[in-house]
Amino acid sequence: MISDRGTGRRIIRTVLPAEAGTVAALHARARATYYPDGLPEDGIDWTAAWRGAVGRPDGQVLCAVRDGRIVAVASYRTPDGAPAETIKLFQFHVDPAHWGAGIGTALHAACVEQWQGDRRATAVLDVHAGNHRARAFYAARGWTPDPDHPAAPDDHHLALRLPVRHIRP
Repeated sequence: MISDRGTGRRIIRTVLPAEAGTVAALHARARATYYPDGLPEDGIDWTAAWRGAVGRPDGQVLCAVRDGRIVAVASYRTPDGAPAETIKLFQFHVDPAHWGAGIGTALHAACVEQWQGDRRATAVLDVHAGNHRARAFYAARGWTPDPDHPAAPDDHHLALRLPVRHIRP
């Protein structure tokens, strides 16, 4: 657990299975910001998906809690078929009501710290091409386009990578 310096009002911890519905609602609020016509119907039961992510023995789901409420979430694990030193950030969301408060930065730093402790060399992620705010956030933290996975012209996602061993959290 990491507390906010001096105040103790913000902590970063593992998400509990019972919090999957709360995390799914936060996920929907964050995703809605980069779909100008509203969230597409994807047929996914996101509460069940988050419950599954929390329960995976090969993954980790962290959250940032502020004043007793989950305000950000990050889910990561080794992707299927990838080398053990690679970690994939599958989901990273900050509640839009808390943008600009440093919560995403603190959660990202906690992820990087964990990856370094786990001796990961590289982190990868896919970001929605139209999510310019997220793309700028990742770029400011050293994420760059993944040369091994260039986007196809009709792809809605960009693959990014981060050299974990060479940065400070």
